[in-house]
This record gives sequence, structure tokens and C-alpha cells, in this order.
Amino acid sequence: MNDILVLGGTGTTGRRVARRLTARGHRVRTAARTGGDHRLDLDDPAGWAPALDRVTALYLVEPELRPRTDRRERLPLLVDHAVAAGVRRLVLLSAHGVGEADDSHPLKAAERAVRDSGVDWTILRPGWFAQNFSETFWRPAVLAGVLAFPAGDGRTAFVDAEDIAEVAATALTEDGDRHAGQAYQLTGPRAIGFDEAAALIAAATGRALRHQDVTAEEFVAAATAHGTPAEAARRLAGLLTDIREGRGAEVSDGVERALGRPARSFEEHVTRAAAAGCWTPAV
Repeated sequence: MNDILVLGGTGTTGRRVARRLTARGHRVRTAARTGGDHRLDLDDPAGWAPALDRVTALYLVEPELRPRTDRRERLPLLVDHAVAAGVRRLVLLSAHGVGEADDSHPLKAAERAVRDSGVDWTILRPGWFAQNFSETFWRPAVLAGVLAFPAGDGRTAFVDAEDIAEVAATALTEDGDRHAGQAYQLTGPRAIGFDEAAALIAAATGRALRHQDVTAEEFVAAATAHGTPAEAARRLAGLLTDIREGRGAEVSDGVERALGRPARSFEEHVTRAAAAGCWTPAV
């Protein structure tokens, strides 16, 4: 049997991809800078060979979305190494809007490398993750009771990471070429604002939660005061401001095209996350 390597195998999508592949009977290895079956540092190509040994399909994730001016982009170099090692199928986790972005976008070079790799490829371009509220960087704000974001009345179609992982696992393993050469835009089934998101979470958890509109400058100041690097805070503020200005409200059919079923709703995610205790503070 051949192996499937899941990069970022301890992350939001990677661990879900690995779990699905394992449940389907595939031989799966995970790789991450810390944790996973293999330690894989994207800044150290000398250590990539063991992780790529006997791998024929690869899930690619770039955990650092910042321009890199000091050296070649990391994922294109990894794609070259992977294809040379025998990988014949690539699935890249990209992001919403990369297809229309200029060459300065950190994932533009990764998409180009995948497309030019000479092997089967699929690109996933998800919007904002629903799990941002329940697992990652917005969870502390939910627990604090205030989502202070510069998003105004803007709306976006939050996508469930479970859907992203299911599309990825299918593209990595499904026989035939149905997913080869596809760039799937992945969103939830409808766009909602942060006021509605807060109301849905509050109703499901019984916790008081509201959305407070703030300026981008206020958001950056608060984020950096809580330890977020300034560059990352400014980038996140810009993305949230995009929502305010009406960008990212589009609903796509990527999940349905890939899986033959509708995307999961934000309400489904909130119900599942509340039942799992995702918003229960640690004692």
C-alpha cells in the first residue's frame, strides 16, 4: 500500500483529514513542526525525505501566511521535492480570493507550483472557518462575551472545517480524475454577519455574547496587547475590514460540486460545538 501524507496534521483541517482517511482504511501519516508522526520543518528541506518516503498523495498546508522576501517560498520547494520522491496527487489548502490576488499573496506561488507540478492536483479555497469561533483565535472573545471586530454589518459564508476535510480526503483518494485540475471555492450555504453569529452562539450556549464594531486600529491595538504579532494583527484587521466592505459575502457551490451534498450550515456547527463543550471554560 502507498501512504498519504497530511501536512499540518495536528491543525484544524489536517487532523480532520487524517481522521477521515484512517476511517476509510488508508495508510496515513501526519507531519507538523511539532507533533504528528513526522517532525517536518518547512524551513529545513534537509529533513523532508523521511516524511515523503513511499508517499503518493500529499495534503499541503502553509501555516505562515506572510510574504517571504528572504528566500524562496516554502511550499513550491516542497512540491518539487514531493514530485521527485514519487508523489502523484496533491491537494492544496489555499484561501478565498487567491485566484484573483496579485503575485504578492503568500499562497499565489503555492497554487502556481501545484498547477505546474505535472501530477494530479486539486486546490481548495475556503472562506472563513466556522471553527474560528469554537477552536482557534476567536474562541477567547466568545468566552469573554464580546466579538470586537472591524467588520460592521458585513456578512460572510462561514465554512465548516469538517466540509473542507471531507473534500480534501475525497480528492486525495477518489479513483478517476473528477477532482483533478479543480479549484474548489468552499463556503457555507449562506452568508451571515457577526451580529447573527453571536446571537446563534448565545442561543446554543446560554452565554451572553454580542458583536461590537470597532475600527481596524482599535482591533490591532487590542490584538497586539494580547500577544498577537503586529503584522498578523494588521493582516487580520484587513481581512475583517474586507467583510465590512462587502467582500467575501459570495456563496459558492464548491462543497456540493465536490461531495454531491449541500455544505453544512453555521447553525449545525454551533449546535455540534456547543454539545461538545467547545465554549465551556477550562476549570
